Amino acid sequence: MFASLSDRLTATFKNLRGKGRLSEADVDATVREIRTALLEADVALPVVREFTARVKERALGAEVSKALNPAQQIVKIVHEELVAILGGETRRLRLAKTPPTVILLAGLQGAGKTTLAGKLARHLKDGGHAPLLVAADLQRPNAVDQLTVVGERAGVPVHAPEPGNGVGDPVAVARSGVELARTKLYDVVIVDTAGRLAIDAELMDQLRQVKAAVQPDETLLVVDAMIGQDAVQTAVAFDEAVSIDGVVLSKLDGDARGGAALSVVTVTGKPILFASVGEKVTDLETFHPDRMASRILDMGDVLTLIEQAEKAFDAEQAARMADKVAKGDDFTLEDFLEQMQSLKKMGSLTKMLGMLPGMGEMKAQIEAIDDRDLDRVAAIIHSMTPAERADHSILNGSRRARIARGAGVQVSEVNQLVERFVEAQKMMRQMRAGGGMPGMPGMGGGKRAKAKQKAQVKQGKGAKRSGNPAKRAQQQTERPAAAAGTGAGLGGLGAGAAGLSGFDAATLEQQLGELPPEFKGLLDK
Repeated sequence: MFASLSDRLTATFKNLRGKGRLSEADVDATVREIRTALLEADVALPVVREFTARVKERALGAEVSKALNPAQQIVKIVHEELVAILGGETRRLRLAKTPPTVILLAGLQGAGKTTLAGKLARHLKDGGHAPLLVAADLQRPNAVDQLTVVGERAGVPVHAPEPGNGVGDPVAVARSGVELARTKLYDVVIVDTAGRLAIDAELMDQLRQVKAAVQPDETLLVVDAMIGQDAVQTAVAFDEAVSIDGVVLSKLDGDARGGAALSVVTVTGKPILFASVGEKVTDLETFHPDRMASRILDMGDVLTLIEQAEKAFDAEQAARMADKVAKGDDFTLEDFLEQMQSLKKMGSLTKMLGMLPGMGEMKAQIEAIDDRDLDRVAAIIHSMTPAERADHSILNGSRRARIARGAGVQVSEVNQLVERFVEAQKMMRQMRAGGGMPGMPGMGGGKRAKAKQKAQVKQGKGAKRSGNPAKRAQQQTERPAAAAGTGAGLGGLGAGAAGLSGFDAATLEQQLGELPPEFKGLLDK
């Protein structure tokens, strides 16, 4: 959603690189570009004015003029101000001291309220709660049936005593849903209410009645992130009428410009709690202002990526793989398939790669990735016999042709998969042998890394001490790390860290203090 805004801001900051000092003209030009980028992203004009004024004030202040790298400091300022207009801190759901916690969902028709009710219920269920969905939208055709289907997908029960389609009392349904939760010991009740195509008195009156009947702990407004400034106006109107507690953004994975997310918090003063980022029932994220600001500035969102990985990867599977590597068993195509399936559970590859820092410059390549490639790989491996998965060396020409026919692919695709698997197997063997991951710092791999490792070991056996105190201290630090890291494999990282912990900064500072001034100058250079 923030692609265009991210591109504009990234291009703006590139123009600042290499400048040792920023003049007032540089700051003015940068702020002007930021203002244009925000306006093009459909951010509310009052928000843009306030944002750019704060950025300019801080950019012209002492924190930039005294900075070693003014360009990086400008990026830091913009990041902090983006976090501020997005809400500052992550706002969690307030749970009732005495269950059940009642959550009332409000919003216009078409905002995605019913779908989001199911996503929120699944999110809470995954968090250890026992939620109940209440179908109080009796106005929109088939709204009750839709919530029932969504509830089944989420694995959450639905209270729907009325058929809807204009029949039934939503106030009575909401009240009976809360009573059922108390009786059946559901600890969270999510009430899906009716919406309208536009804000009117009848809608607001009904919402006030339902709210008075169930006394919700949280009244959340579901806002379509793709409708731009209308989303902000809608939030203001609902807040004035029924007093909302927070906002949930739906369709944040769309191609709109994202102005609603950057405007709604500042204009309404209400925090964003969740963001819907896909079509699946699991595609709901807690809204973190700092992480969203990092995504906008192409700094990535590694924390969210880690959280998704923790959910997707099975702990028993990971332990089994680690035990297999420790015993010296070979990495097989069956293991390869398990890893691919775990990766697929994390969601779209394009979305995952987009969470890595600096991926904005590779946007075209990332968007060209086809998630169906994982399905083709799975089909090829499933077309193999157990013996072929355990030992790929028996895959001769006739076997590969049979596998290709069974998977509905070309023989060349089978050959490419086997080649990629052989490379992965080599890497696993190297890790087991203590070589570490190829090309990874501190983990061995490659001729240069091995040569460097040999030099470090040789240095630890009695190499001459350097006359430079700084280099001598570095040698003393590297010796235990090199000795402990040799043959340690993945554990070499921990050993290296242990070696660095023995570094005595105070001793080095004392040694440097005893040098003549001219030598100090050479070291500083």
